[in-house]
Amino acid sequence: MTKSLEEVHESVSTENKKKGFRKILAFLGPAYLVSVGYMDPGNWATDIAGGSQFGYTLVWVLLMSNLMALLLQSLSARLGIVTQRDLAQASRETYSKYINYILYFLAEIAIAACDLAEVLGMAIGINLLFGIPLLEAVLITVLDTFLLLFLINKGIRKMEAFIIALVAIIGFSFIFEMIFAEPEVHKVLAGLIPSIPNSAALYIAIGIIGATVMPHNLYLHSSLVQTRKFDRTPAGIKQALKYNFIDSTIALNLAFFVNAAILILAAATFHKNGMYEVAEIQDAHKFLEPLLGTKWAPALFAIALIAAGQSSTVTGTLAGQIVMEGYLHFRIQPWVRRIITRLIAIIPAVIVILIYGESVTGKLLILSQVILSLQLGFAIIPLIHFVSDKSKMNGFHISRTTQVVSWIIASII
Repeated sequence: MTKSLEEVHESVSTENKKKGFRKILAFLGPAYLVSVGYMDPGNWATDIAGGSQFGYTLVWVLLMSNLMALLLQSLSARLGIVTQRDLAQASRETYSKYINYILYFLAEIAIAACDLAEVLGMAIGINLLFGIPLLEAVLITVLDTFLLLFLINKGIRKMEAFIIALVAIIGFSFIFEMIFAEPEVHKVLAGLIPSIPNSAALYIAIGIIGATVMPHNLYLHSSLVQTRKFDRTPAGIKQALKYNFIDSTIALNLAFFVNAAILILAAATFHKNGMYEVAEIQDAHKFLEPLLGTKWAPALFAIALIAAGQSSTVTGTLAGQIVMEGYLHFRIQPWVRRIITRLIAIIPAVIVILIYGESVTGKLLILSQVILSLQLGFAIIPLIHFVSDKSKMNGFHISRTTQVVSWIIASII
């Protein structure tokens, strides 16, 4: 059996670090690469639509999907740490060939839908910041393929640092946006109480769940945790599980902050001023300056959008590599794989922009997220199945309570 992401497998040693902060630091990283998928441009579209149409009422959906994500990602990390297999490899070992082909095909559709959102988001960001026409901006997004290859050759820690820097840019941009927008805190808190006003809100809520809990992230996390080299004793495994849980908690709460910030920004600027129809990222950008009275607001918005698109492409490619190698036992050069995935995403984007113009990109983004939420079950069910299996998990299987909660989440989705 080949190792998952062979070029960086067990490349970060944690054994020589003493207890405490340095030890935790050695484990921090994988969940940041995963959390990036939780704030990609697809999330932006669903958050803006939700905030402008329903004000603060859907904040609870974000919180709920964040809690779901935290549980599922920690299961995915557990699978990788204990069995030293990623989700795709575990499926290949357990199920028949026929089922594996179906699972592989569905995973690839999810990755293509995701990549479509990233291509569009980044292109919209470039278009807004530099005024380059959207079609040309879509073609520019091909270039970031080479950036990824450069990064992975420098090792996983450099790549994690790059992603964390991009996440920090997104975070700081939104801290300033919040200061400009002055949201009403009591209404934000009221939005944490579950309610669904109507069927349109339900569609957007499903989009938000699809944009938050992502199929490819479950494959990605189970592989990335294996980049850490640690003591394979029961105590060592227990410690690795603990530190990875801390890593996931910090990273996913950051992602929750970004998503909530986008939704709150849309509620505080558009919904408050009676603009309930803002679903396009471009419109949101255009209205920020007059409504917030500062030219920094739209610029920060566009910069954060480019950072979000760029960082989520990096992780999408890695997930593609993991899925293909795990299910098919088939390795191709990462740059070939990247260009193929990119083209699958760029072609529908270009066709839609040519036929319908630039005004429907927001609808396309939300649709890509709804497609993602429909794919989710096919990654979650095998995952829960594996981590509940006593023989596979060598005594590190999940408790009965966790199993029940996991199955409830799977059925909600």
